[in-house]
Amino acid sequence: MTGTADALRALGPSCGPVRLVAVDGHAGSGKSTFAGRLAEALGGAPVLHLDDLATHEQFFDWTERLVTQVLTPLAHGAGARYEPYDWTLRRFLAPRDLAPAEVVVVEGVGAGRRVLRPYLARLLWMERAAPDSWERGRRRDGPALSAFWDDWTAAETRHFERDPSRPFADALVREVQEGYVLRKGPSAAARPIGTITQSDQPHPPYRPVGNHSPGSPNCA
Repeated sequence: MTGTADALRALGPSCGPVRLVAVDGHAGSGKSTFAGRLAEALGGAPVLHLDDLATHEQFFDWTERLVTQVLTPLAHGAGARYEPYDWTLRRFLAPRDLAPAEVVVVEGVGAGRRVLRPYLARLLWMERAAPDSWERGRRRDGPALSAFWDDWTAAETRHFERDPSRPFADALVREVQEGYVLRKGPSAAARPIGTITQSDQPHPPYRPVGNHSPGSPNCA
């Protein structure tokens, strides 16, 4: 894990002084857990969860909020302030600060979309197939959110048909028994950035990591 973190720190800034690292993949593929562990290896790097910007009405129409509230301030070397969405209350909450740290991790479905890629230092894709990921997410969230998942999977399919992320990934992240293995991605500029083993991880495999409310969907 240390080698991966060092390789990311060695990259040139991509958004003002920030090295913005995206973790993308299908809902339920393990993005939040991996992003949390990566942030810990980076010494507590800030993590922006895209499901804090999405809403029930706008699963993927959050790019304007992201650019205005987060990317533009970071690009100018300033701290960002964004309003996180509460999936239980169905409204935005008080603004939350995001510091222009050396490395900032942004995770969620669509983190590697076309609009974001010019701001990224690296795009990492969770290499788990959509049906497997969605089934994993459904098991995690339970039958109460079954209708939500029906709507989500249809919207996610449409999103990736129009704006795929995987073809532009610098590295593919695959879960293994020991933790994670990172391989070169489809992007021509990709470089392998290391292997993360179970001994590097402070949490057991598949344990969710993040700031999501219990019972709330964790898809983006």
